[in-house]
Amino acid sequence: MSILLDLGKRRRLRLIPVYVTVIIMKKTVCFQRRLFALLILGAVSFPLGAQGFFNHFSWSLKGSVLFFPEDNGPTVGAPMPILAAFGGGAAYNFWGPLSAEFSLDIYLPYYNSWGYDYNLDRAIPVEWENRSASVYGFVTGLLLSAHFPLGETASVRVFGGPAADLRIVALSSDLNSGDYTDDPATDPKIQTEAVKHYFWSKGRWFLPVFGSGMDFNLSPKIKLGFDLRVWFPMYRLWSGENLPGIEGWRFGVGVRLTFRREEALWDETANAE
Repeated sequence: MSILLDLGKRRRLRLIPVYVTVIIMKKTVCFQRRLFALLILGAVSFPLGAQGFFNHFSWSLKGSVLFFPEDNGPTVGAPMPILAAFGGGAAYNFWGPLSAEFSLDIYLPYYNSWGYDYNLDRAIPVEWENRSASVYGFVTGLLLSAHFPLGETASVRVFGGPAADLRIVALSSDLNSGDYTDDPATDPKIQTEAVKHYFWSKGRWFLPVFGSGMDFNLSPKIKLGFDLRVWFPMYRLWSGENLPGIEGWRFGVGVRLTFRREEALWDETANAE
């Protein structure tokens, strides 16, 4: 009899985890159904487009030429890189002439070869035949912009804010096997790691930007704009380097097309008044 009781207890103990698992599964399914129902209810009861939320958005496509001034002496490195960049942005007009904007510029490693000079103790641009590292740049910015009308067909735009150059540093292609000498001054792998470390250390990626531009109405929904921008090497304030005056600065000129819904075009003349 005691043996039968023990067997019954063991069976009940084995069934307890099964019961617990079933209860948890039921509660999980119930929670998922409730969450799905809330999402559907939110989508139906809060039509963002109908309430004008997206009417305040605009987006843009742009192309630029970027200038990276360098002062490495008469015999070291290469002249300043002049690079083509492409990108875009998205802006939200939150009050009158003021908008918050996210911007992105992408530049590629063509004519953008880098090495590391241990005498100068910094990364420098080099000629193509002396290349070690290729740099892919993603310049992002979170900007505040203001638009000021010039009559009915044009407006002036000023903007600025924090920006970052998020650089991918890769070993250059088509290098000779004889280049790998284990000498830090010439070995491409060692040079590439040194360039990568330099760009990503001490906040050298942080480059606040300020700029201005002019926009012309091509249609009620499209504007053609021209930009002038400058990026400030803020890292020089704390990096402790003895750098030439122009080192780290960036300059850019560009053109952009801005697109937005017709309803989103706030009356610039009225805001000016």
